[in-house]
Parts: sequence; C-alpha cells; structure tokens
Amino acid sequence: MERMTGLDAGFLYMETPTLHMHTLKIAVIDPADVPGGYNFDLLKEVLGSRLKYLPPFRRRVVEVPFRLTHPVWIEDPDFDLDYHVRRVAVPAPGGPREFGELISDIASHQLDRRRPLWELWVVEGLEHGHIGVVAKIHHAAADGVAAAAMLANVLGVGDTEASEAVDAWRPEPVPSDWDLFLGAVASIAVALARLPQLLWRTFQGMFRLVQRRRAGGDLPPPPFSAPAVSFNRALTPHRRFVFSSIPLEDVKEVKNALGATVNDIVLALSAAALRRYLKDRDELPVRPLMAGVPVSVGEMGSRSSGNMVSNLFTSIPTDVADPIERVRTVHRMMKGAKEVHNALGAEMLSDWTELTPPRPFAAFMRFYSKRELASRHRPPINVVISNVPGPPTALDIAGARLVSIYSMGPILEGIGLNITVWSYCGSLNFGIVSCRELMPDLWRLTDHIQDALEELKKAVASEGKSEGKN
Repeated sequence: MERMTGLDAGFLYMETPTLHMHTLKIAVIDPADVPGGYNFDLLKEVLGSRLKYLPPFRRRVVEVPFRLTHPVWIEDPDFDLDYHVRRVAVPAPGGPREFGELISDIASHQLDRRRPLWELWVVEGLEHGHIGVVAKIHHAAADGVAAAAMLANVLGVGDTEASEAVDAWRPEPVPSDWDLFLGAVASIAVALARLPQLLWRTFQGMFRLVQRRRAGGDLPPPPFSAPAVSFNRALTPHRRFVFSSIPLEDVKEVKNALGATVNDIVLALSAAALRRYLKDRDELPVRPLMAGVPVSVGEMGSRSSGNMVSNLFTSIPTDVADPIERVRTVHRMMKGAKEVHNALGAEMLSDWTELTPPRPFAAFMRFYSKRELASRHRPPINVVISNVPGPPTALDIAGARLVSIYSMGPILEGIGLNITVWSYCGSLNFGIVSCRELMPDLWRLTDHIQDALEELKKAVASEGKSEGKN
C-alpha cells in the first residue's frame, strides 16, 4: 500500500464528466517482420508478460474514510488483463483521419476508478498493414516523462525476457477502514508539521518574485491576463485528436542557426500555427497568447510512475509576423519564465497540493464544470504546450518495429487546447487535442505547423545568404 502524493491525487480531484484527466500514448507498429505475421493473441501475451515493468498498471485506487486525505494505491487483488486490453478496427482506408477519429472516441470516455487506471486498445486496419496501440493512462499514475520510461521498459526489453512468463506479483487485500483512517491521520499530522516551513518558503518565493518583476526585463505576464479566444471556454465531454510529424533534423538545423533550443522551436511553430488558425477565423488578438509549459523535476531513468512535474508560464508570440523574430521572442520569454519559476521554487506547487482537502476540491471542480464557469471569466492561460523527449533508439514489441509515437495530454476548463510533442527516431511528433465543439476544424492546425516549419527554414536560409553577402 502506498499513499498517493498530493500532486497525483489532485489529478483525480480535478476530474469531472467533461474534464478527463487521462493521457493517451499512441504507438504505430509495423508487424511485417514478425515471424508468422501479426497475431492479436501473441501481442496480448507479450504485453501481459511485461506487466512486471509497469507497476502503475497493476495498482488501483482506494479512498480513505470520509476522504480525510489523499487515496492510497494497492496491488489490485482482482486484476483482469482481459478487461484492460481491447481489440478494435478502423474503417477503410485506415489513414490518419480514420485513426484520429477512433483515438478521439477513446479519449472521450473516463476510466473506471474501480480498476487500475488504464486501458490499452489494439487497433487493426491501419494503412500499410500497420497496427496501432493506444494506451489510455490516468495522469494520477504517470506524467509524460514517467510514461516515456514505461514505454521504454515495455518496448525495449530483449526477446529472451519478453518470452518469460508473467512475474507473479502479490496482490494486496483491500485495507480496512480502520487501517486507512489511522494512515490518514498520520499523513495529516506530518503535513501539518511541515506547514510552518512551507509558509516561510512560500513567503520567500513570493518576495523573490516581486523583486524580479521590479527589476524589469522580458518576463511573462501573470496568469489570468491572457486574451480569451474561442477554445478558452467550458469543456464538453467530446474530444478531437489530430496528429502530425516534422523532421527533427530540420528543427535542429534552424535552432542551431538561431542559437535556440528544440523547445524554443516547438513553441515558435505552435505560435505560428495558432496565429494562422486564429487569423483565418478572424479572432487573432492583438496581445500574445499565454502557454503553460510542463517541465519535469525528476530524471527519466529514476522512476517509472507518478508525477514529478511543474509548470512554466510564458507568452507565445502569436502577435509577431516574422518567423525568426518569433523564435527570438520565445527564447527571451522562456528565459524570463524560468527566472520566475526558479524564484518561486520548482516544488512549491507539489508541496501545497499535499494539503489539498479532497472533498472540498472535488466538489468545487464538479460545481465549476457543471455551471460552465470557465466561459464567464478570462482564462489563466490559453494553451498547454509540452515537449517530451521520447525513446532515443528504435524499439520493437514481439518483433514488430515501432514506427512512430504520439501523445495526448489533458485539456482543462477554460484551457481547451493541448499540444504535446514527443521525439522518436528522427521525428518530432505533434499530438493535438481539443473539444469537437470548440475546435471542429482542428486538423487545420497540423497543416499550419508544417507550413510554419517551411516558412522558418526559408527565413533562416535567406538570413544566412544575406549575412554571407555582407
């Protein structure tokens, strides 16, 4: 039995019928070299044999009496692999649109909290004879870096280990209410004992932040100062997921030429795509949009579950027309965002969530969602943009080559757009999600990302020629 951290539990408390706190990891595999060809039962058997590398996949949530404090994880005594692994097919011709529609439908339904918080859908009928694997995992179980570590564990295991039988783990009996109550009281006592120190650290962080803002410079505006656009409204239960890939080599070339980072280019391309999208809809605001940028506070190899994540808040230059100036603006603003983040402290959010009262928080979120209050005030930010380094080497499962990986992060009330980027084998793979009702034309964003990269490459080449002549 393991008590859930406040940060992990917060993702449970936030969830409502319209705000789904699961993430999706989408893999496309090529079974052409599998001896004997593709076989669903073999794939399922191999996945089952690797559950030993996936601790969160064997655990389920148990609430404490009266919801005094955060829930606990236990090894599920009733674990049933057949419930979690599903088989489905897409209609012909099985291209990106058909695959995206299926993923959207999978994303539109919540996970059952009575079971371990994941599902895995094996998708047949994709073009080129490929097979899709869509893993739906609750954010309480893993953040992006932890999910990448789990994926590497599952797909990076050698054939000898893959053929081993499932390791017998020891399922736990559901703890008694009395045991849960005593554990909750002890947890509350520890959190309250740490409160004075947390208050002092918070005061120091706020003081540093005020000093930094008084010093001036390129700092992001505070939350709730972002302009509202059409996707900054209350959510519906219906998701729309789209995806696209760009060459990582092209991104590295332009980032090296401009003295930027890969993350700077991701943010700049996202800003360019959003600028075009909003301009086409005649709703491009004069002021730049604001983005939340999740950042890991733990090493990928140090864990395989849970959340060790914080957030940077930065403006993204949707108001800048020049592609090179967009990159340079992103670079400056990210530097300022990191200074603000460091002034407050990377772990302040997670420390305060340890004191989050479960029942009031969950009740407030249900009320907030049901009343659609997010449509009645300015959004804290406009969009979440996440860039996660994926597995650096080619992977396979049961002899089938992993062709590509995409990821879908959650959208939040008033923040109805999430752009999550995973790198893999020379590609940057964009996974974009919103509500069908908020962004029915979401596929246009993928075209704009491709166009934005070409525009940036031409601008960098033109600048290089100009400098060469001088």
